[in-house]
Amino acid sequence: MRKAMAAARVGDDVYGEDPTVLELEAETASALGKEAAVFVPSGTMGNLISALAHCQRGDEVIIGDEAHMFYYEVAGVSALGGVQVRTVPNRDGAIDPADVERAIRDRKNIHFPVTRLVCFENTHNRGGGRVLTVEQTRAVADVAHAHDVAMHLDGARLFNAAVALQVPALALAAEADSVSICFSKGLGAPIGSAVAGRRDFVERARKVRKMVGGGMRQAGVIAAAALIALRDGPRRLQDDHDNAKAFAGELLGSGLFDVDLSSVQTNIISFSLKSAGSDPDALLAAWRAAGVAVNSLGGGRFRAVTHLDVSREQVLAAAAHMIEAGRKQQGGVRV
Repeated sequence: MRKAMAAARVGDDVYGEDPTVLELEAETASALGKEAAVFVPSGTMGNLISALAHCQRGDEVIIGDEAHMFYYEVAGVSALGGVQVRTVPNRDGAIDPADVERAIRDRKNIHFPVTRLVCFENTHNRGGGRVLTVEQTRAVADVAHAHDVAMHLDGARLFNAAVALQVPALALAAEADSVSICFSKGLGAPIGSAVAGRRDFVERARKVRKMVGGGMRQAGVIAAAALIALRDGPRRLQDDHDNAKAFAGELLGSGLFDVDLSSVQTNIISFSLKSAGSDPDALLAAWRAAGVAVNSLGGGRFRAVTHLDVSREQVLAAAAHMIEAGRKQQGGVRV
């Protein structure tokens, strides 16, 4: 990737003149089965400009109450777009189409905002990397489209879902009116995401990208790395999934952790210590001191993510460090 970045052909992307960005956008659109795509610096910006391209101020968007767009994106659609968010339950990653249907507003009632967009996330971050199938995606899209509501797919880790399900990514994106993907997560690029959809939608999104500061100049230097990620990254994602299973198995086998192995479908592991008296902050500090970085999900739960920069040996070593720290905190007592 570094060599590709150094050798990248560049132009001015704001004017649509960067050949490497244009190549990336065309390949992204093709991979997702869409007419066009636009390159953006981050997944958060991709989701933001998608919502703003679909919605007007005062519209409403339906989002899962555990969705990344709702939980981790600083209320951008509301703060910057004047769009109201209405949540529906999705604690296991999925959204019930019946909940979506109940949440869609009656457009004839002058008291209500217009429901303009439903957002769907695959794989689901806070759901532990759970995979949503083509059928689950279609069921939500069918409800949305029956009410003239668009559906946006937050597909930051869509290729992980495609690999886990052994289907093309475009099959998972087929029913979505727009889809965002991230090159800098499982696919391994240092920076960058993209949004794809119909050509007219992408042109609106491109203008919103400029509005929120995402217009880049010689962006080919980062698009070159993203091209490698798009072309080569999906082929090695199964390694990450296998490493995640191995990691989760080590934690479970120690007797210290609660881990649902059946929920480890991709590269995300959600787990907790069995002891209610454990100190999550102290554990995080001990793990980081041992060179293991994981996230806290709150309530004594943690999240670990495997990726191309960690090998099977490193994953097993990380689990060993974490188990050792857990036992020390509990006075060396195996529970």
